[in-house]
Amino acid sequence: MQLLLIRHSITAGNLEHRYIGCRTDEPLCEAGIALAQQKSVEFRRSFPVPELVLVSPMQRCRQTAEILFPHMSQKIVWGLQECDFGAFEGKNYQELSGDTSYQAWIDSGGTLAFPEGESREGFVRRCCAALEAALQSRQESHIAAVVHGGTIMAVLSALEQQQKAYFSWQVKPCTPVFCRVVTLSPLRLAASGS
Repeated sequence: MQLLLIRHSITAGNLEHRYIGCRTDEPLCEAGIALAQQKSVEFRRSFPVPELVLVSPMQRCRQTAEILFPHMSQKIVWGLQECDFGAFEGKNYQELSGDTSYQAWIDSGGTLAFPEGESREGFVRRCCAALEAALQSRQESHIAAVVHGGTIMAVLSALEQQQKAYFSWQVKPCTPVFCRVVTLSPLRLAASGS
């Protein structure tokens, strides 16, 4: 089984470098729609058409999937949403500058739980469990999952066979990571080029 993990396209919050997590159901902006339309052409040339499209329930992922894979039904997977950024939701680093809880989070290398939000450990566990459950008993050979940048980092840092560091899996909007499913239970992945 091949799994194409794709980060959703651009939103207004992304352009402003805001923490846009699971509390903000933001649509794609014009630049995001244009990027997804451009990438859809590249995807058709570079990847087999997926037999199944998994999506986070967030609007930005569903819109991206519709542009990349028009006329394909989407299977919404609860648990693949972006992290709950808690008190940092909707803010950017400039607005958080001087906030002692933000500085503590930065100093921890992003391992502290977000105030009123999720810890990285809990987020990783949630995303991995949701993806593993979504893939169980699937017979398709080619599956795409349109999710969030954080979701991709969470899943690959825990399930990719080399287990590279969390932030080493950062991907740009509308960018894919091609993986082979090594085992389904427990779920293990091998990313291309790793």
